Amino acid sequence: MRRHSGLLSFIFVMLSLLQPVLADDYTNSPSNPYTLVLGIAQDAGFPQAGCQKECCREAWGQPQLRRFATSLAIVDPVSQERWLLDCTPDFRDQLRLLDEIVASRAVKEGSALSSVNNASRSAVAGIFLTHAHIGHYAGLIHLGREVMGTDAIPVYGMPRMNAFLTDNGPWSQLVTLKNIALNPLTADVAVRLNDRLSVTPFLVPHRDEFSETVGFRIQGPNRSVVFIPDIDKWEKWDRRIEDLIADSDIAYLDGTFFGNGEIPGRDMSLIPHPFIEESLQRFGKLAADVRGRVRFIHLNHTNPALHNDSAACRLIISSGCNVAVQGEVQGL
Repeated sequence: MRRHSGLLSFIFVMLSLLQPVLADDYTNSPSNPYTLVLGIAQDAGFPQAGCQKECCREAWGQPQLRRFATSLAIVDPVSQERWLLDCTPDFRDQLRLLDEIVASRAVKEGSALSSVNNASRSAVAGIFLTHAHIGHYAGLIHLGREVMGTDAIPVYGMPRMNAFLTDNGPWSQLVTLKNIALNPLTADVAVRLNDRLSVTPFLVPHRDEFSETVGFRIQGPNRSVVFIPDIDKWEKWDRRIEDLIADSDIAYLDGTFFGNGEIPGRDMSLIPHPFIEESLQRFGKLAADVRGRVRFIHLNHTNPALHNDSAACRLIISSGCNVAVQGEVQGL
């Protein structure tokens, strides 16, 4: 009885970390694959370590307001495989959240997945990395012998990303001990996950101190999802973001900062991202149904859009776009 009570308590805590209402556009057959948002915050999560300012103060006292660092999961209920886009410092909690939501959906849909034992559900079939900033790869440390001791989990990265992991500890030990198996990515070349799913990386301009930076396009049997958690400015890209949005069904886009001056005392030109205010102005020219595909993600702890009742969040919604929701599911 105590074990069941503990499990229920854990599920309650995990669900409390989600927004009040889980967005769920999974309206197709329950056998269809889907994406699952495991976090929406910038690399350091929300609240951020050491922050005692107003932006984080309330979240320290109310765990239900906290958000994990940005990561997206791909789930195939038929093959019972899951993949991660980025492996964050919140990997431990996100893997557990992934397990619980997948199992809950399987029970709801009467899927055979509900009978799969916990050990087999705890693994992932592969991890795709966007770049070498801490919020996007640091969770790999949990795969080492000090924690999970995994066996050759495929990790997909661009050439500089894989070289960074190979040549620098502690990540090099994961390679040496074969906890992970590095797989090369090539820009604009699709990686086939199975007969229903593929992931295609594409280069984006960003602060590439240690590696290239990519976004991903996930293609399912019916729908596609774009994931760009980090980019410097839309204008610096050799592609039009509007075309990419129009060519996808859902677009998770860099919403790190809402506007200029958000971090007092720091030159924000040194940490360039498209301000949400800039994106809204630019996307305002798109048709309403296309704007509705946009979901801002990777929100910094200072970003007022993290708060549902903020003027910033209301402006985003009234402009026809959305803020990504932790726990959000989108059918593929």
